[in-house]
Order: sequence, then structure tokens, then C-alpha cells
Amino acid sequence: MKVLNFGSLNLDYVYPVDHIILPGETEPAGGVTLHCGGKGLNQSIALAKAGVPVYHAGLVGEEGQVLIETCLKNGVKTDYIKTISGRSGHTIIQVDRHGQNSILLFGGANRRITEEFIEEVLKDFEKGDILVLQNEINLLDRIIDRAYEKGMRIVLNPSPFDEALKKCDLKKVSLFLLNEIEAEQMTGEKEAERALDRMRELYPEAGIVLTLGALGSVWQGKEGRIRQGIYQVKAVDTTAAGDTFTGYFISSMIGGLPAGEGLSLAAKASAIAVTRHGAADSIPLKEEVLKTELKQKE
Repeated sequence: MKVLNFGSLNLDYVYPVDHIILPGETEPAGGVTLHCGGKGLNQSIALAKAGVPVYHAGLVGEEGQVLIETCLKNGVKTDYIKTISGRSGHTIIQVDRHGQNSILLFGGANRRITEEFIEEVLKDFEKGDILVLQNEINLLDRIIDRAYEKGMRIVLNPSPFDEALKKCDLKKVSLFLLNEIEAEQMTGEKEAERALDRMRELYPEAGIVLTLGALGSVWQGKEGRIRQGIYQVKAVDTTAAGDTFTGYFISSMIGGLPAGEGLSLAAKASAIAVTRHGAADSIPLKEEVLKTELKQKE
């Protein structure tokens, strides 16, 4: 079994600010740092740091060599990352004094996936392999269709939720990992329990992991629902929290852990990540997650 993450690779320009800027407001930033990120890259690194051999597929622009080097440095296989002309995807991220963020995303090379590139990548994968997807690249519907035809198990983090996702046949997805905002966008239900009920109606064969911020997370499968609280830490930057959670939960699934243990592992890893600045750089190694003792919030 092989694991492929077909996703975005971004250069993240991070600006510390007192508060997230309001419409019409000008606010001085406390500096600027450049980090490698993108939901795809972050989740690949989380998988690799959790001990999963993972291939990343995606496109970078002419200044994107640092993204490839970051993948290699963190143990991600880069056989299917291709450099094209033009700019890589990038973000402008504000991080306030409480660690909350606001993100402006430019797609760049991430939005220039072609059907030919999809075929070039997927020809090397087969039935039973796992495909991890997010929604920061184009032609997601085509990738899902072709992977399903090959018998791959599809894991989707439907973020950001937009019109492109509505073109996808989401009944082909084996596992959804989403937050409460994405759950409402997918189901029309604001309350978490009702959203989970609706997800079960829409996708009865799929597993669901719903993250609820300070309220923790929930697993929903055929055996019912399992809940997990958060761990107590002082957050300084929440940029890669969700991607760390996603990567670690998928790793637990691949490793055969029960869903409850997977939620706990993912919650602890994401708690460690938010105590550090940056995206990819903040994701902890599995050894650190296992040895770190954190208190679960009551």
C-alpha cells in the first residue's frame, strides 16, 4: 500500500499583528517571516513526521525549489512534484497576539494542474493505495474520479469549501476530515450533532472526523460516535493546527489504531503545533508527541 497526497505547496508570508486588520484599517506589522506551507504540503509533512512514507504530487513555480527542499528535509517523497513557469502559490498570513490567524491565498502553480499531469501521477498507484486531498488545487473532481476508478481509498479535507467541491462526486470519498464551518457549508446545519446526522445521511459509507475548536473533535463511523477533548497549551500560532491533526489522524488509521486513540494522538500533535510559529516547521515528530505529557482540558 502506498500513500499519495495530491495537494498544494505554498510560500507563506507571515506578519505578526496586534489584531486582525479591519476593513479600511492600516496597522503596522511586527515583522515578516517566510515559511513553507499550503494545506497539501503541511499534511504531507504531518504524515511523514507521524511515520508514514508519503508521496506528494503538485506543482511549484520558478521560485519553488525551497518547497521541494522542505519536503525532502522532512521525509516527504518528491517524485511527483513538478516545476513550471510562473509563480508558486503563496499566502499572506496575519497572526494576532492571541495566536489567531487570517489568511489571504493566491493559488499560483497550485491552480494549473492538468489532466495530463493527473494521469502521469496516478499511473503509478493502484487499488488499495490511499489518496489524500484538500481543495487548494484545481481539477479536484477529475482527480477523485480517476482515483476511484483505480480503486484507491480517498481521504478528503474539504477546505476551503467552494463551488469547485460541488462539482465533485463526494460519495466516492472514504473519509472526510472537516471543521465545524466546513460541516455547515456541506450540510446546511450549524449545530454539530445535526451536521453529523446529515453527513451520515449523505455519505453513509464514509468515516467522518469533525473538529470543533475548543470543544475537541468527534469521530463518526458505522460503530457510532467517539469524542475527544483538547489538550491544554498556550497557543502562539494556529496556522497548521488543522493540517497537523489531519496528518496524524490519517497516520493512526493507516497504523490500525482504534478511532478514539487516533483522535487523542491527533489532538496532542496539533496542541504541540500551536505552541510554535509557522506552518510546516511547527509540526512535531511522532516521538515527541508520544513522550510529551499534556493535560486534557476539562
